[in-house]
Amino acid sequence: MTHLVLVPDNVHPSALDVLKAAEGLEIYAPGQMPRAETLAAIPQAEALIIRSATKVDAEMIAAATNLKAIARAGVGVDNVDVAAATERGIVVMNTPEGNTIATAEHAFGLMLALARHIPEAEISMRGGKWDRKSFMGIELRGKTLGVIGFGRIGRAIAKRALAFEMTVIAYDPYIPADIGADLGVEMVSLDDLYARADFITLHSVITEETRGLICADSIAKMKRGVRIINAARGALINEAELAEAIQSGQVAGAALDVYAHEPPEPNNPLVGLPSVVHTPHLAASSEEAQVAVAVEAAALIVAALTKGEYKNVVNPDALEKQRAE
Repeated sequence: MTHLVLVPDNVHPSALDVLKAAEGLEIYAPGQMPRAETLAAIPQAEALIIRSATKVDAEMIAAATNLKAIARAGVGVDNVDVAAATERGIVVMNTPEGNTIATAEHAFGLMLALARHIPEAEISMRGGKWDRKSFMGIELRGKTLGVIGFGRIGRAIAKRALAFEMTVIAYDPYIPADIGADLGVEMVSLDDLYARADFITLHSVITEETRGLICADSIAKMKRGVRIINAARGALINEAELAEAIQSGQVAGAALDVYAHEPPEPNNPLVGLPSVVHTPHLAASSEEAQVAVAVEAAALIVAALTKGEYKNVVNPDALEKQRAE
């Protein structure tokens, strides 16, 4: 029996090599597919490998009459209607390990850029200026970094911050205190983190509790002059309220790789605001990470279709439903 694997996004060729090496799989991977072509092809597919460009919404899932599994080459599954997939018994899997280092390094780079005004100084020099007085920065050494979300990426950035002689505190209600203690990180309440942190870096998933976590109410609990870094999900921040806090001086600056809408809408209040560093969702965009997540996604699909084995499942109810049929 042959299983069709549809790959409508551009993935690293190494992933296709993994699929081709497995017996019983047919691969259709023409490169980035327009939505209409994906909708036309998906009824025959038993598995789907995607990155962020393909939106697997309710319409697409309804068309996927033979689909058993979706593998996302990345951590977030915001572009998948997980509830609709679960209802249909389609298992959704992600690849949480492959981009850990890339994301942690990028977030740390954003923090350094924010602390030392590196982007503004570079733009100034490109304009022919030699202005040393306008870009006085601060050191990371001796500052307190608050990490919200202490999973793989949160722990990776904590290790790097400790190497820079920062004090690291973290909040994550799902992580035991001893994991933090083993790394030299104090696990604290969210309010305690707000009160103590000089820098706050976000590494949480989006839930009803975390959506708009950084807002006027939470910012009011923070130190005046706090700096905020977000390389996780744009929806963690109420962008209008963060912009107001920067303009008032309550927040000294922010460094952002993700946005509530991507690309940001023209009226986004943070884009173009002084003291804000921007990158266009680049955290996982390292050569090494793109290979790793693509290969991991392919391996997940091979195991699911050829062995009935599933890993990194984000909707276990779908797996139970599939096995009961």
